[in-house]
Amino acid sequence: MSNTHLSRRKFLHTTGLGAGAVLGFPAIVSGQNLNDRIRVAAIGVGGKGESDINNVAKCGCDIVGLCDVDAKTLGRMSKKYPKAKTFSDFREMLPKMDAEIDAVIVSAPDHIHGVAAIPAMQAGKHVYVQKPLAQTVWECRVMGDLAREKKLATQMGNQGSAAEGLRRSVEVIQTGVLGKPLELHVWTNRPIWPQGFERPSGSDPVPEHLDWDLWLGPAAERPYKNGIYHPFKWRGWTDFGTGALGDMACHTVNMPFRALKLGYPEKIECEMASKLFSETYPMTSRVRFDFPAREDLPPLKFWWYDGNPGDPFKPIMPYPELLKDIIALRGKTPKSGALIVFENGMLYSEDDYGRAFWVKTNDDKEFVSGTDHPLTRDAPQVIPRSPGHEQEWIDMMRDGTPAYSNFEIAAYLTEVILLGSIAQRVGEGLPIAWDGPNMKAKGNDAASALVKRPYRDGWAPQV
Repeated sequence: MSNTHLSRRKFLHTTGLGAGAVLGFPAIVSGQNLNDRIRVAAIGVGGKGESDINNVAKCGCDIVGLCDVDAKTLGRMSKKYPKAKTFSDFREMLPKMDAEIDAVIVSAPDHIHGVAAIPAMQAGKHVYVQKPLAQTVWECRVMGDLAREKKLATQMGNQGSAAEGLRRSVEVIQTGVLGKPLELHVWTNRPIWPQGFERPSGSDPVPEHLDWDLWLGPAAERPYKNGIYHPFKWRGWTDFGTGALGDMACHTVNMPFRALKLGYPEKIECEMASKLFSETYPMTSRVRFDFPAREDLPPLKFWWYDGNPGDPFKPIMPYPELLKDIIALRGKTPKSGALIVFENGMLYSEDDYGRAFWVKTNDDKEFVSGTDHPLTRDAPQVIPRSPGHEQEWIDMMRDGTPAYSNFEIAAYLTEVILLGSIAQRVGEGLPIAWDGPNMKAKGNDAASALVKRPYRDGWAPQV
């Protein structure tokens, strides 16, 4: 599958990035009978999965299926939703419950997102998938195409999309009051999980409550080790996670990706890394994305910085000169955030979700709240406000109102972010020239090979 037919102009229009666009792609989803209760099955029911299920249930959905490879987690949620059928393998649940399911939530580890969501979408199920949308660029592309072709209601779980501050930031930036955007700097305090080491030797007995083979899913077989992979310690492994970029950039890059109409980069490079490992992401890194001119906007460079301040490898951060006014504003260096440098000033979007923002023009001495600055107060509101992140997905199923993080934009955003993860794996100081529509690195076989993962027998999506 390919979206080479999706031109940049059409992309900007259909995803709410272009001038005058409001929310998302047109209401192409067939609305469900408003008198019916939506029947939802969930894949991955612990951690974030638990809150996703609870939130959807609060929106009035019936939870009819629960699937998890950890029997303890599954048992706990089964007690809360006793009418739901339980499974350990979604490949069994989806066909068996086909006639009983309207929609599916996927909140398992990253390497399961695509392999679970794709067959659900092929079966015509509406889907809500936690961020990152998928583990690979190829899976994202397939999911975006399926959402469009099947006319499905979709939403990626980057909850900041529903925040007033994020939507207001997009509106303010697209008025052009700060001039042309020139640079983007985004940083995070992740990883907060183990990464930056080689695979430990040996093996440990698999806990009785865990189906290790199903947990591995599409990944190659490897021995189980206590405290190394499950639960939650999988994010730093290239076989299972997407590192700090995959974990947080779907949040922190969400607003600037929309507001700056970024689309595909033409080059990506891991400029610096603490140390590279064969199976895990580095403890800290700086990755640069070069975006070409688009519409009336000039070329732009985006730098991503990650690393946990509590680790021996201190994080690589933006230059102190860039952060000095933010430090003056907050009294310290924030753990995460996004800073956009414009011709006429800067905009700082706070925390992981962009719930608040500040503006400083070239004539200002300090940052001023984006809701109070004289330049921003009169920016028109053109983006509808959210009834709630999960409720947007429900509304899209009901009447076709597009969810703000539907796959038409979420797949595109995640594709771009995962290119940074590819750059980290290719190596420090090795730029990748990127052909976005065709998902290929120009003259770089190592990078092109990471666009799609190798699948273990029985796990490859049938596309």
